[in-house]
Amino acid sequence: MTAAQFRRLALGLPDAVESSHFAHPDFRVRNRIFATLGYPDPRYGMVKLTPRQQEELLRAAPETFRPAAGAWGRSGSTVVLLSAARVATLAPILRRAWENVAVQNPATKHRR
Repeated sequence: MTAAQFRRLALGLPDAVESSHFAHPDFRVRNRIFATLGYPDPRYGMVKLTPRQQEELLRAAPETFRPAAGAWGRSGSTVVLLSAARVATLAPILRRAWENVAVQNPATKHRR
């Protein structure tokens, strides 16, 4: 997967927009981040999952996914090695990250 493919998948989700956070591109729904690119370096992306969702991914594909550093990682933020990820695999994971943020906002619940 390339950064461009990651970006296209993220922006294909309802109401998703690209912004910037700490000089990295990020993807938001209703101004809440659900994914980023370029963290910790340009080879990676990040998806905002729950700790349980993260645990499942780490078990299934440890060569592709790992927790983000520190408290972010402990709360579910998961780093994706783009070169090891496949579009078909990452699309539903990005969707899950989007849902984790979007469903917390009642205005977007009906759009899932």
